[in-house]
Amino acid sequence: MLELEHGFRVVDVHVQLEPDERRRPRGIGDPEQVEREMHQAGIVESLVFPGPREQSYLKANNAVARIAVDRPFVAFARLTGVHEPGTGAGSRLRNVVRSRGDEHTSPEAVEQYAYKDRFDGFFLDPTVDGLPDGEVLETLESVDRPVMTYGGRDFPPAVIEETLLEYDFPLIVAHCGGYGLEEALVHETIDMLDSYESCYVDTSFVRLRDPLERAVIEHPDRVLFGSGAPGAHPNVAVMEILTLNVPEDAMRKVFWKNAARVIEPLAP
Repeated sequence: MLELEHGFRVVDVHVQLEPDERRRPRGIGDPEQVEREMHQAGIVESLVFPGPREQSYLKANNAVARIAVDRPFVAFARLTGVHEPGTGAGSRLRNVVRSRGDEHTSPEAVEQYAYKDRFDGFFLDPTVDGLPDGEVLETLESVDRPVMTYGGRDFPPAVIEETLLEYDFPLIVAHCGGYGLEEALVHETIDMLDSYESCYVDTSFVRLRDPLERAVIEHPDRVLFGSGAPGAHPNVAVMEILTLNVPEDAMRKVFWKNAARVIEPLAP
């Protein structure tokens, strides 16, 4: 695709990298391809994390960290948890009797990931990988790194508030808390920004113009650009922001200034 000429500095906080080429759908997501498409879209740096696994993410996280070396990538470590993300009576009861296994991320693993800035933050997908227990979340708070989480129907804003936002670390809610056309969830997540100064959203896969404009206008310091690559082409994601009816200064915050405050290596 033709390289975009937009005049903005752009950093991308949502790129999934699959280090195992056998797991890549139809060959999509080769690191060189991702880097090339980012350059074409005018994106200077990207936050990257591994795709889903059934067991431990240790090997996948380390592979992504190696890929990020000498590339304009910042690596986040993907974590697993023993708890279900729900807050109903059934989930609460099951969570009480569950204990952390070898396949689940431990507090010690979080400390090792953060040691000497090996990883600059952490990624959670509670509906796929489980939700970390309180001890792990407390360790995330102590290592002082930003955390990104998926939301959606099975991990809606009310549950995010109850399980993650009580901890003192910057929390980025991917897809603005929804996915695709989940407009109600996106608006609920935007409402949540009124109450939590440490909560942010990224724009990946938010295809609806009205909630995106609302988020940027009401909370210009809390919205971070994310493409969702390689599932979405970064050129398309950049163009979606460029066509919003918002002030240029707010657009500049979305494209890089907000991310630079939350994720230090993404600063110029």
